[in-house]
Amino acid sequence: MTLAVDLINPSHEQQQNCHKLKRLVQSPNSFFMDVKCPGCFAITTVFSHAQSVVLCGSCAQVLSQPTGGKARLAVGMYLRMDFSHTNLLGCSFRRKA
Repeated sequence: MTLAVDLINPSHEQQQNCHKLKRLVQSPNSFFMDVKCPGCFAITTVFSHAQSVVLCGSCAQVLSQPTGGKARLAVGMYLRMDFSHTNLLGCSFRRKA
């Protein structure tokens, strides 16, 4: 009797749909992202699950609004993933200056 699903080598899509603690290798759902303000072109680091309104440090324009889960970016914002706050295991940390 064979299983329809490979339990030893699950696909990436199956792992993303699992709970963060029940994955083969535990990894968080949250991440940091660099958001560029369209007005002054300043780059601000925003947490993906921010629970407060994030403003631009230069022009005080709203960059993201909190929702029940992930933060919603304002219209016209450019973002990229910021991997400088994560190590190889996906755990986040801050580098001390």
